[in-house]
Amino acid sequence: MNPVARLVFPALRWRASSGFAHEREKIDATVALGVGGYILFGGEADAARALTQEIQAASAHPLLIASDFERGGGQQFEGLTHLPPPAALGFLDDLDLTSRCGAVTAADARRVGINWVYAPVADLDGEPDNPIVQTRSFGDVPDRVGRHVAAWIRAAQEGGVAACAKHYPGHGRTTADSHETLPRVLAAKEDLARTDLVPFAAAVASGVRSVMTAHVAYSAWDSGVPATLSARIIRYLRSEMGFDGLVVTDALIMEGALRGGGEADAASDALRAGCDALLYPRDHAAVIARLDEDARDRARRMRIDDALGRVALAADELAQAPSVPAASASAPDAHRAFADAVADIAVHVLRGTTLDLDPPLEIAVVDDDIGGPYAVGPRDLLEQALRRADVGLGPAGSRVVLVYAEPRSWKGRAGLGDRSTAQLRRLVPGARLVVLFGHPRLLTQIPGNVPVLCAWHGQPLMQHAAARWVQARMRSG
Repeated sequence: MNPVARLVFPALRWRASSGFAHEREKIDATVALGVGGYILFGGEADAARALTQEIQAASAHPLLIASDFERGGGQQFEGLTHLPPPAALGFLDDLDLTSRCGAVTAADARRVGINWVYAPVADLDGEPDNPIVQTRSFGDVPDRVGRHVAAWIRAAQEGGVAACAKHYPGHGRTTADSHETLPRVLAAKEDLARTDLVPFAAAVASGVRSVMTAHVAYSAWDSGVPATLSARIIRYLRSEMGFDGLVVTDALIMEGALRGGGEADAASDALRAGCDALLYPRDHAAVIARLDEDARDRARRMRIDDALGRVALAADELAQAPSVPAASASAPDAHRAFADAVADIAVHVLRGTTLDLDPPLEIAVVDDDIGGPYAVGPRDLLEQALRRADVGLGPAGSRVVLVYAEPRSWKGRAGLGDRSTAQLRRLVPGARLVVLFGHPRLLTQIPGNVPVLCAWHGQPLMQHAAARWVQARMRSG
């Protein structure tokens, strides 16, 4: 084992063809090195539970095992609960609903052995040209976003997981994506303190156990270095905001942190700046070797020891949470019923009036999310649900246009692309309804005056909610 390895958190990704089996070599090597934990992406709930139990048992110390659950456990694992995106919860502005979403997320996480949840997003959704925040945020009003962030955190952490407010000090003002480049925010620290930092202050006050830094440069605050690598910006989180938990990097594969360099340099600089946990390096061996070199310097050794102490404390505390019964990892029906109920009230008309639809329905799809490196989810669930409800489908009826437009790292834009807008110009004339599975701002790109229904996101939960909305407005025929 290598002590400094505990600061490193590799990613394990599911493949449809092999599950997690292709990660076996990485798992064996990193468990032997003594990494601090893992980040899991995708898969089936039962397989995820089996994997987390295996690696916890094999590790010499308790592990922090994490996943991105911004929209509930179903965002990653089949069999867990999908929850509406934060923007929908912010629209409803019911703190009890947001709190329960945090509790459901924690319960599902623990069913599969996840004890560290990378949520909630505390960024403000105030920049229309932001390509990556959008529906991931609770909204654009600082105090209201802060209230929802705090409610979600308290409920999730009472459920036995560590929450993670992200992306400090705020990714909401950017017009570029930190996956692809280093975005820059020009606002002064004083302006950020009145706006972007408000939800993070609420997160700290709520007792959040971890805060994730942004790979974003705040030029008026610290001369253009990304927050992840800025001792000045991280020191403000510690000294001025009073945060004493884990400071964690965003993924170290992102160009906003790499800036044309390597992961080892980025990890070393992030640790020296004040980050404790180093997330998602592809070359974990190179990062660990670099930390070993850094440990030979007395000042850097002190910083490493401080970070190791924080990681160990978090893992030990979470290991004391009561165990979860070893029954099926799938979420209970009550969670799904709750999620469906929230989705139903989040779906709402953006433009036009309530209308009746005549069978048969002609379903047309405009998918702005295809073309990138990651597969999109199923896009036929609304149609399948209507078919099961015996709603007539076919040409020459009421045309319903489904528009899918999620924030995705490869797009580099906030709005619909040229291909999508061209499809809309062809399909919307004569349509009876457009269902927008995306941010309400995209309404401005939908031509004409056809009624538009906001369903927020293309996840299965919202497709089924939209199907129920449509079914309720079908005239018999």
